Amino acid sequence: MEPLAAPETSVGRMDLLAALEALRRPLDRELFPLAVGEAAQDRRALRELAGQLDDYLLPRLRALDAPLLAVVGGSTGAGKSTLVNSLVGADVTEPGVLRPTTLVPTLVVSPADQAWFMGQNVLPGLSRATGTGPGALRVVTSDALGAGLALLDAPDIDSVVVANRELAAQLLAAADLWLFVTTAARYADEVPWSFLRSARERSTALALVLDRVPQDAVEPVSRDLTRLLAENGLDGTLLFTVPEAALPSEKARLPEESVRPISSWLTGLATDAAERSRVVRQTLSGALDSLATRVPALAEAVERQQAAFDTLRSVVAGAYAGGIADFDAGMRDGSLLRGEVLARWQDFIGTGDLMRSLESRVGWLRDRIVGFFTGQMPEGQLRDALESGVGALIRGAADGSAERALEGWSAAPGGSGLLERLGPMESARLGRAAPDVGKRAEVTVRGWQEFVLDLVREEGRERRTAARVASFGVNGAGLLLMLGVFASTGGLTGIEVGIAGGTSLLSQKLLEAVFGDQAVRTLTVRARDDLRDRVRLLLEEESYRFTAQLEAIEPPRGTANALRAAAERIQAHRAELPATAAGGQDTAAGGQDTAAGGQDATVSRQDTTAGGQDATAGRQDTTVSRQDATMGGQDATVGGEGVTAGGEGATAGGEGATAAGEDAGDTP
Repeated sequence: MEPLAAPETSVGRMDLLAALEALRRPLDRELFPLAVGEAAQDRRALRELAGQLDDYLLPRLRALDAPLLAVVGGSTGAGKSTLVNSLVGADVTEPGVLRPTTLVPTLVVSPADQAWFMGQNVLPGLSRATGTGPGALRVVTSDALGAGLALLDAPDIDSVVVANRELAAQLLAAADLWLFVTTAARYADEVPWSFLRSARERSTALALVLDRVPQDAVEPVSRDLTRLLAENGLDGTLLFTVPEAALPSEKARLPEESVRPISSWLTGLATDAAERSRVVRQTLSGALDSLATRVPALAEAVERQQAAFDTLRSVVAGAYAGGIADFDAGMRDGSLLRGEVLARWQDFIGTGDLMRSLESRVGWLRDRIVGFFTGQMPEGQLRDALESGVGALIRGAADGSAERALEGWSAAPGGSGLLERLGPMESARLGRAAPDVGKRAEVTVRGWQEFVLDLVREEGRERRTAARVASFGVNGAGLLLMLGVFASTGGLTGIEVGIAGGTSLLSQKLLEAVFGDQAVRTLTVRARDDLRDRVRLLLEEESYRFTAQLEAIEPPRGTANALRAAAERIQAHRAELPATAAGGQDTAAGGQDTAAGGQDATVSRQDTTAGGQDATAGRQDTTVSRQDATMGGQDATVGGEGVTAGGEGATAGGEGATAAGEDAGDTP
């Protein structure tokens, strides 16, 4: 093998490598957990990008002079494994009639390159093996392959097994060169063409093998396939035809003369360091250029996910803001003065015509209240009733908030899919308040009650109110202040309105007698605000049951910007990758036509130039890999035809290729 030039270690290439590594880092986690937009396609694009970075771009950029990897891919039944066995002259892969045939990819390498490919330099996600273990890359050696070139037999791109299809796509993305195999019967199928168009978009080095072609169909099928290649932007693609042959068994190899044009081309590629270098740079450059569109598209998809997460968060925030509104309404509508609280108040006040005599009998009522709070009536009953009522209001607000949040998620983009992933049991639990919300509500109310008592103590320190507070007691005045927080009667009906209204007004009048009008208003506002803040905190804790589901799967903020920044860095350093082969030569991939045993090697039937001269090869003009064929300033003789390129005489691949006394050439 002719050695390649020493690997570049320029600062520019290192900067490019660092930019690629920066692009790879955000791709380690799932970026598309929500079913919004084309999430399935976005996830596939993410896997493909991460896989190509790991399997090809990063290892290839670290070692530009590493052996060239040619992946043999194609549809099921195209004869890929048979072709690989025939090219190396040994049964290194397992052909057969059952589909899929290739279950474990087989990598055929030269003994000189075995150490390189057995390491994790290429396709690091696949363990190496000599057997057929699942997920392994089977590596075998063959003396038929020259050092510097390896053949990888990939699974079917249209396999019925999803994992095989995905692995085939992964292997093709890791290739320096595609040797794509199709047949005369299936060359127009859409699945292969989707891969071929992908090769075109990424400027991947490509050669096509048209297999199993009946002798009388070589010319029309080749012509039609050439037309399809041109229509799909692949004119100039190197095209080999392998005629149909009667084989004794499915595991038999093709006749040597049928594959000699391909093997000769591969041999020439292995021995030509400049050509290998050009192929590597063509594919590497194309893959790098593709990032300019793939990465921004991925960043936009990440932003769609982020918008969906923001929407789901706003749904939760709105639902629990509604819970606070419900609690506010419950504080102001007097509903807390129903039931037990109202009964405990009635036990003390009675149901007489209290309000008509309130102004004249405040002193009498104060005496009754003092008796109530000094033991003649159990103080704890009213306080417990109030605590129970406020706790029930908090639980109701929490339940309502959870129900609204669940309904909102069910209708929001990405929300229904998230709930499906959580499962029906967990979703149902989310739709109700947490089981311990009752206990936490009790703690909240007791904390508030202690705050109210502290307010009373603080206000009672002033000389003008100390004696009056002492006459009621701190607990008594505190309970009156608690009742004063719930001062409205909205929502009550019938006699409850008058009684509850009397309750709140009475407590307010008594407090005003103790603290004064302005102080009572200030104390009431402070007490109400404190309770509201405590309930808001509890509901925020409740909402975390929803937001925790988002935080567990949400991509880090700024991921889209990080992807765009990495792509911009890559493009900024893209020009620093050497674009020419070692020694400054540009050569065409397999720029030669050969024939073996009378078989034609069709080379895309296009025009080609070599050093500015017209190249006649096999009675027709050809282009090889859509590039001008230059032979380093030498004249190349191909199949007996003269190709002028620099004025010196030479034979392409070192010799004029003839077999069985026939000239090499394309079909007319």
